[in-house]
Amino acid sequence: MSPLLNVDGISKFYGHRIGCKDVSFDLYPGEVMGIVGESGSGKSTLLNCLAGHLAPDTGAVNFDTRTNGMCDTVTMSEPERRMLSRTDWAFVHQHARDGLRMNVSAGGNVGERLMAVGARHYGDIREQATDWLGRVEINADRVDDRPTAFSGGMQQRLQIARNLVTGPRLVFMDEPTGGLDVSVQARLLDLLRGLVREMNLSAIIVTHDLAVVRLLADRLMVMKDGHVVETGLTDQVLDDPQHGYTQLLVSSVLQV
Repeated sequence: MSPLLNVDGISKFYGHRIGCKDVSFDLYPGEVMGIVGESGSGKSTLLNCLAGHLAPDTGAVNFDTRTNGMCDTVTMSEPERRMLSRTDWAFVHQHARDGLRMNVSAGGNVGERLMAVGARHYGDIREQATDWLGRVEINADRVDDRPTAFSGGMQQRLQIARNLVTGPRLVFMDEPTGGLDVSVQARLLDLLRGLVREMNLSAIIVTHDLAVVRLLADRLMVMKDGHVVETGLTDQVLDDPQHGYTQLLVSSVLQV
């Protein structure tokens, strides 16, 4: 099987400070990669470089496009990258407000992404939007409500519906359960796990929460000071960490 994403030597510097340095890995169709580390470890910088939100200083992000095969998204034109982010890619922000239009109805938020890829029939758009609200456990009678009327957990589920309605193949997630109550987190994680399996999604999830990657990620990458210090199968890394920093991360969770 060929990789869906090939990351080759990605580095980003802020003056003399390392954002991330020389990160390389392959991600395969249907695979979920977790990236963990404390604040300042470089995980969010890396995610934003991969998703095209930040321009890396060196390296390539090769994605297996539907039309042209493997293409380096770093050197893509802005219109090409924008279209990719509307179709085959999706980005779930930690704060749902960053990924939603708060003054547009729930159905409008989901429908907007469909319209961005060419959908024009109002009835079909509304039907698909309503269907997706149901899939993320939001009642159909809330389709005309604005996100401001929703709880934090519902806003996050709405953001997920907005992102997945176009059937992307790769989803970037930045602390998708951050800031939510524990019970809301558990429900959201169950939902995400079901959707990832059902849609055969590939995903890259950045989090500081090892329970999140334990539940969702097939493989795990541990970052410290911009460098990848350990990588492997998730259970293997968490149950038998080899690097001193990973051991510290795991033990700090166990002591809580």
